[in-house]
Amino acid sequence: MAANSRCPAAEDPPGLETQRREVECLLRDCELRAGDSWFMVEHRWYEQWKEFVESGDQNSTCPGQIDNGELFEDVDSYHLKERLVENEDFVLVPAEAWHKLLSWYGIVDQQPPLERKVVDLPSTLKVEVYPVELFLCLHGNMENVTTAHFSRTDSIQSIQSAMCRAFSLPSTCECRLWMKSSDNNCERLRNVHVSVLDACLSSGMTVIMETRNADGTWPSTRPLILRNSPEEQDSYRGQPGVCGLTNLGNTCFMNSALQCLSNTPPLTEYFLQSSYLEELNFSNPLGMKGEIAEAYADVIKQMWSGHHYSVVPRVFKTKVGHFASQFLGYQQHDSQELLSFLLDGLHEDLNRVKNKEYIELRDAEGRPDQEVAEEAWRNHRRRNDSVIVDTFHGLFKSTLICPQCRKVSVTFDPFCYLSIPLPVSKERVMEVFFISLDPYAKPMQHRVVVAKAGKVSDLCSALSQSTGVPETQMVVADVFKHRFYKIYTPDESLNCILDRDDIFVYQCDVQSEQQTLVALYLRERSHYRDYGSVSTALFGHPLLLSVPRGSCTQEALYPIFLERLARYVRVPKASEELEEDDDQDELYKSQTTNGVSDDDEQEDAERAGCSQSGARSPDGSANGRQRDPAVPSEGHARAPPPPEEGDVHNACAGVAKPPCSGDAGPNDGHIHARGEESRTEVGEEENEEEEEEEEAGPAPLRDAAAHDDDDDDKREEACSPSAPANQSAAKTRACRRKKRLFDIQAVNCNGLEREMGPDMTLSSQPYVALDWDAETKKRFYNENEAEKYMKHGSMDVPLQQSTVQLQECIQLFTTVETLEEENPWYCPVCKKHQLATKKLDLWSLPEVLIIHLKRFSYTKFTREKLDTIVDFPLRDLDFSGCLLRKTTSDGEPPSRYDLIAVSNHYGGLRDGHYTSYARNKDSAQWYYFDDSKVTYATEEQIMTNAAYVLFYHRQDKMRKPRVAAPPTSSPAAAAASQTDVAAVTLPCASALAELTMETD
Repeated sequence: MAANSRCPAAEDPPGLETQRREVECLLRDCELRAGDSWFMVEHRWYEQWKEFVESGDQNSTCPGQIDNGELFEDVDSYHLKERLVENEDFVLVPAEAWHKLLSWYGIVDQQPPLERKVVDLPSTLKVEVYPVELFLCLHGNMENVTTAHFSRTDSIQSIQSAMCRAFSLPSTCECRLWMKSSDNNCERLRNVHVSVLDACLSSGMTVIMETRNADGTWPSTRPLILRNSPEEQDSYRGQPGVCGLTNLGNTCFMNSALQCLSNTPPLTEYFLQSSYLEELNFSNPLGMKGEIAEAYADVIKQMWSGHHYSVVPRVFKTKVGHFASQFLGYQQHDSQELLSFLLDGLHEDLNRVKNKEYIELRDAEGRPDQEVAEEAWRNHRRRNDSVIVDTFHGLFKSTLICPQCRKVSVTFDPFCYLSIPLPVSKERVMEVFFISLDPYAKPMQHRVVVAKAGKVSDLCSALSQSTGVPETQMVVADVFKHRFYKIYTPDESLNCILDRDDIFVYQCDVQSEQQTLVALYLRERSHYRDYGSVSTALFGHPLLLSVPRGSCTQEALYPIFLERLARYVRVPKASEELEEDDDQDELYKSQTTNGVSDDDEQEDAERAGCSQSGARSPDGSANGRQRDPAVPSEGHARAPPPPEEGDVHNACAGVAKPPCSGDAGPNDGHIHARGEESRTEVGEEENEEEEEEEEAGPAPLRDAAAHDDDDDDKREEACSPSAPANQSAAKTRACRRKKRLFDIQAVNCNGLEREMGPDMTLSSQPYVALDWDAETKKRFYNENEAEKYMKHGSMDVPLQQSTVQLQECIQLFTTVETLEEENPWYCPVCKKHQLATKKLDLWSLPEVLIIHLKRFSYTKFTREKLDTIVDFPLRDLDFSGCLLRKTTSDGEPPSRYDLIAVSNHYGGLRDGHYTSYARNKDSAQWYYFDDSKVTYATEEQIMTNAAYVLFYHRQDKMRKPRVAAPPTSSPAAAAASQTDVAAVTLPCASALAELTMETD
């Protein structure tokens, strides 16, 4: 630059004094304001300019064109040097001063102006000399990185627009940005309206842009959302919206609610058109920071892309559980409860009101309803304005009357859905099994009608009318897993008995002080010789019977119990031996020491007598014969192994049991006779097969059996009353033990052994178990006969399914009711809480009306699910007779609705399954959604007693179908209605075969 040449200028500059005065005035008067632009000027050039204008000599040294070359680290990239200091390396001038200098002197060719923004940092305003330098790239091409500078006041939306320009993407494409820091952690930039400073973006970070796929998924979450491979999804083309939802584990309630909302046209189109992006509310303290709305939008766009036949809503489930802890985990929940949470969450996430003002509610105070209703709706919209309010919110009129001062309070309250009650019957039908005193009578199943608020005595009274048995002889019990879950008293309420409970009513003798009621369990013993232990398992049906208090010994109880089991327990013949494993018997006695037994001293004496009189042969046999146990003699079976030396009990047990006269009770012969007559065909066939096998068996076995009969005769003589005196009492006891099919054991209510003291008797222990060996049970216990039962004529009478009209439920909803004590109303006149009467009326209805049928009834005394069929219309549901608002500015308000979706619940209170029917908005075809399976449905299938939540769309807002619905009258369509819809829409047979093999 020539020192004495005239300064080149874009225009004729004013005088030097004028230049100095104008620039100094701008520098002195201009204040920092957030968002204003200031420019950097190289300090050396600016000082030369000041000397030039202060000299006042046009011929003095001119600074020439503005040259900021000393501020750049690289003149090619014009990257600013680090750590530049203001007033030493550069000066800052306001935009107006910069433009004057630029017009007077110009700038060196190709040098960019160094414009900087004023940013409002915490507690200070500052010119941003060093903007944020970011690296930009696309998700699908992470290697193609470009660099850009952004001010800390720039919004994330400006970064998104810059990236669309840099990568030649249309500005209308749906995309989302991720922030990647130096430690490779990625965080979603959800709110595009916040600034770079608020988003915590700093220099050196990478911003990644991903665009939504054609199938509605995002590239970063595709592996978590799709059920099958990308190749299969890309080849699938189906009807948009006809898409299942995978059950993640008891999430059918969520799938049912999502399918109903997915087929709500105004809400679905709102999300499909991405209108929600401009209305996401990230600052609402009542919202979920937009996360619920975005997760729901992702599910809807996938379901309506037409590229999936099933979507896995795992991300949506995680978001719901994060913001509503009651939905965490995989427990079963209520679809209406999820629907309520979801609508409220979407409303708060999409609320157009950023700052809610406080509004004091006013009572009507005699004003006209029209005026009060408009004021209430206007106040509601001042705080709540979203697509949910536009679509689902209506207005109630609530009237409260104080019972004391007759004060009338009228308010208008918004609602999102109607929860209408169902008429509740005061009676219930119960199915019970009656067990007669006759041991040969099969259980009889009865169906009786009782009052819901009745007692157990009412059940016995109703059953007494059909059985003829006095109700005083009945005991009601709940049987669960072969034991008594509960034995009811006559004064207990029937509310504690659920429909799914197995209720048995036992006929018992009239209770008196001389008798006690005994609960009888059946158990099977399993021996574990290697571990030295015995385990028992309950089987069969328990029994209740009365026994004399004076007969609480094994000797007295055994024939009583045997007679009670006579229908399905076969008493062994005199020629049949009950083979027992002596070691197992000794092991059982050592492990279970708390059973019901005879006097301990008597048993010890008998064992001592057995040890003294039992003459033992060298082979250990009880009959004194000497034989090699390894080589059976001709005509004899192999002798049992010798017991260990000193095992007195085993030596006594080895004696076969003769039919001792003292072993059976007084009715022993009657039991044998009735027992033989009551055997079932199955038991007779088994016995005949056993007899045939014995007849056709090898000769040595037949001879052995004959020899055993001879020995039985000898042992019978030994056990007879005229037997020699040297026969021990222990042999007699062993004979009696040998004849028993089961052992009697005292247990607790769960069928487990109970600790008993030495003085504990059966009179204070009402639970007894009959322990069977597996082999004995197999031979003498007829399981088929034990499980048989008969049905009373009342079971053949079909139950009348009650039906109620939907309009009746709505009328019941609008009837006057009295507030409960837990929810009183504060009367402003009486100055205290009152149980006022309340009446709800419908003032205005929304575009989409959700009707919740209150099938689950909960009170302080009852819990039940109502299976009443609600007759709801599919078309022309008219509310004109229910609406109080008769006129609007446009005339009569529209009040006719058509059904568009139904959420179904199958099952009872404790568990169940949710499905849904829905009408596709594009084809008007009805579909049945059962988790991931979707089938065609007809209008005749929709109304069932499982209908739980109904979705109605107002007729004036409904649009005509865009595509033709598939024909449903043809045989092909009828067959397709029973198969997966996705199979009908697949383009090729190979894909069809692959799809129909998939199960839920």
